Amino acid sequence: MRVSVNWLRELAGADLGLEELARVLTMGGLEVEEIAPVAGAFDKIVVARVLGVAPHPGADKLRVARVDAGTGTELQIVCGAPNVAEGQKVPCALIGAKLPGLEIKAAKLRGVESNGMLCSARELGLSEDHAGLLVLPEDAPVGGDIREYLDLDDTILTLKLTPNRGDCLSMFGVARDLAALTGKPASLPEAPAVAASIQEAREVRISDPEACGHYFGRVIRGLDATASTPGWMTRRLERAGLRPRAPLVDITNYVMLERGQPMHAFDHAKLQGAIDVRMAKPGEELKLLTEDWAEYIPNLLLITDASGPVALGGVMGGFDAMVTDATTEVFFEAAYFAPEAIQGRVKALQLVSDAAFRFERGIDYAGTRAAMERATELTLAICGGQAGPVTHAHGKLPARQPVTVRPDRVRALLGYGVDDEFMAQVFARLNCAVKRDTGALRVTPPSWRFDLAIEEDFVEEVARVHGYEHVPAQAPRSSIAMLACSEDSRSRHDVKRAAAALGYQEVINYSFVSSQWEADFAGNAAAVRLANPIASTLDVMRSSLVGGLVAVVKSNLNRGEERVRLFEMGRCFLGEGPEPQQQPERLAAITYGGRLPEQWAEKTPAADFYDAKGDLVAIAGTVRLDFRPGSHPACHPGRCARVWVDEREVGVVGELHPRWQQKYELPVAPVLFEIDTAVLLAGRAPRFSGLSRLPTVRRDLAVVVAETVPAGAILEAVRAVVPACVREVEIFDQYRGKGVDAGRKSLAFRIVIQDTARTLTDAEVEEIVGSVRQLLSQKFNALPRT
Repeated sequence: MRVSVNWLRELAGADLGLEELARVLTMGGLEVEEIAPVAGAFDKIVVARVLGVAPHPGADKLRVARVDAGTGTELQIVCGAPNVAEGQKVPCALIGAKLPGLEIKAAKLRGVESNGMLCSARELGLSEDHAGLLVLPEDAPVGGDIREYLDLDDTILTLKLTPNRGDCLSMFGVARDLAALTGKPASLPEAPAVAASIQEAREVRISDPEACGHYFGRVIRGLDATASTPGWMTRRLERAGLRPRAPLVDITNYVMLERGQPMHAFDHAKLQGAIDVRMAKPGEELKLLTEDWAEYIPNLLLITDASGPVALGGVMGGFDAMVTDATTEVFFEAAYFAPEAIQGRVKALQLVSDAAFRFERGIDYAGTRAAMERATELTLAICGGQAGPVTHAHGKLPARQPVTVRPDRVRALLGYGVDDEFMAQVFARLNCAVKRDTGALRVTPPSWRFDLAIEEDFVEEVARVHGYEHVPAQAPRSSIAMLACSEDSRSRHDVKRAAAALGYQEVINYSFVSSQWEADFAGNAAAVRLANPIASTLDVMRSSLVGGLVAVVKSNLNRGEERVRLFEMGRCFLGEGPEPQQQPERLAAITYGGRLPEQWAEKTPAADFYDAKGDLVAIAGTVRLDFRPGSHPACHPGRCARVWVDEREVGVVGELHPRWQQKYELPVAPVLFEIDTAVLLAGRAPRFSGLSRLPTVRRDLAVVVAETVPAGAILEAVRAVVPACVREVEIFDQYRGKGVDAGRKSLAFRIVIQDTARTLTDAEVEEIVGSVRQLLSQKFNALPRT
């Protein structure tokens, strides 16, 4: 919300300095995000009339203007603006005038003397428009200070409003709040009723009273739609960020800016029959002012006449009934639409609407009639014409229920003392109706405050008006019991620290993802859909973390990174329909580029499947993982394994599928893994075992098995049968080639044996190795390698 300081001071009656004004608003909850002057710093610029224009004798693009600047002497000024013309009134910088980065001096331009400068809007700092001179209205006083005439000694405050403060989306709303904060009464102009001078009227009715609380309409005939909008109005609109268009549109925008009541102007001659406020019917559509088409969606509120829809209720008018320069009679609409009837419609229709932005948050339903009278008054003053009577249809208006506010409860929540009388004064300053009850206050909020509904809302108002700076800075005091922490489990921080120790960096992605990601990386065509996505590319809830990690890798590659290692821990959402049935937490990681950072000693190979598998094993710690060949929509079909724990599938590890590598434009395929976090948190407590002083015995065993036999299955089988004195069984070599038949592979096992009580004999060692050899032969058809 952009606020003119001069206009605000006029309405709020607060004579505060600029810095103090910004501080009061900010500490009152209306944060001032930016302070900017309306125009740049300059002086000695006056209103001047162009008496005549002649060609420059030495330059085709220059003109020599004779100017009356109110100095008593005619000035000759060389000007390059293409729109300079005799009779115009324009800003003129006199000799000695100082503009940003420029001081005006007498000079000769191509041999012709110039005694000043005629100015464009950009040279005054009003806009970036420098296509020509800033032409002033005819009522501009020759010789008058341009700053005073255009009210340029003004400042714009940009307020960062919270969504609950829709009442401050108008100058009246900000002025009321400032008056409450300062304790001075606001000076809000009344809107006296304009008497009807003709009997022309149009019937209005409401078919959906829940959606429309009331609807006012008025006909004005014989107006001039080509009249010029007054300068004071265009300046206020421009300083609020609204672009002046035509007088009827400017009037409705001005009333919205001033009072917070959106309005619409229909060309009365283009309407047929009575106006009806109702919900859209299947098949109905409407061409909007933007020339876009609004098609039927459920619960879409329409303004209709006998011919069909003429506007989207609370959103935007229709193209066919809009006012133009040829309009001579207008039908004004001012209505209260329930926030529930408007919320979500703009996003569903992909529209932008200042009116809907206000209706969604709630407007002052008690001020709708006054807004109609204000618009009528302005129209008759600017465009002329004759006004008919106001027609009115009733719906269901919101009830303002009194709320019981207990002073003791207020003090308990604030944490410091506030007098009961001061509380009552605060509510009165906020235009609330206050009744005293035994030990409590009965407070009824005004019609424009939709955010005051429960006792805590009023507690916040007391703190806000009293001033957040008065809240004492007291450190909290509490006794916190130390809870037992089981050594059999790990914290999420432990798991993240383990990942970070391996060189991974944590990222946090949206839980909302593209439905295309879900289809690609999770094979999920029925993801949980969002009813109201924040963007069209974030339309479903994720069932996998892989898509977000791939996107972050791509973003880093676009910024010149060559090696990326990332992990994320977050919730996934499983199920079909609008509600997820399960929300498991998962850990996922991705590695792109070299196995190690670039170094001078040797060239680092690219990370592969076994790097990702090894990292997952390291992060798992004491949790024993079982890897089995498998497939996954995100992974290469031949370089993928499913992760199992206690005969339960808990994750996947693999290389990104070549199809997705190509689609997402990755030079090489990254490797990744994803696993349920709950598995990693359920670790085992460390168990102490003494160091044996006895020697270890190592035996190597090489066997040949079928290519299809998984090495992990062999290790699992061997570890299950060896005695406790066997400390380690690992595969340290794998061979295919000369001496090994096709379709088979050679695996070399390292068996480390150590007893903590005595030295093992050769016979005992050979017995253990023999049992392993026998197991491999019987269960896996393994042959000794010769």
